[in-house]
Amino acid sequence: MTLATLGSAVPDFEIAATGEKTVKLSDYRGKKVVLYFYPKDSTPGCTQEGQAFRDNIEQFKQLNTVILGVSRDSVKMHEGFKCKQEFPFDLLSDQDESLCNLFDVIKMKNMYGKQVRGIERSTFLIDEAGVLVKEWRKVQVKTHIAEVLSYLQSAA
Repeated sequence: MTLATLGSAVPDFEIAATGEKTVKLSDYRGKKVVLYFYPKDSTPGCTQEGQAFRDNIEQFKQLNTVILGVSRDSVKMHEGFKCKQEFPFDLLSDQDESLCNLFDVIKMKNMYGKQVRGIERSTFLIDEAGVLVKEWRKVQVKTHIAEVLSYLQSAA
């Protein structure tokens, strides 16, 4: 299995998204892409993280950056989550875990004393040429968006 690695081009992918779209990474050439992986729609941390991206969307746009959220939820679930939270960006449905595997975000986690496979909250920055330039793993929701914006501003 190929993994996306820092400093290398991310393989072009094609995946179902909200808005009855199929998104390809190559569709965003010329823009930076923030690809954020989160465990599950409509859960407290995931909602808070999405809201923080939503509330700062203009700053990301000024930095020529597109936001894309990814989880294993269905497009139908994503549509409800996106609509309720008024997210101005697409959510990608990775039900077969192909994107999760590409970025190595599926981990064993403790949930109520049991080991379960789940998405480790992670964010990846892909530059205008499709190269992976930064990754944040084991993201802390409260400080994360500020970290991403700070990095983008310093790299501008």
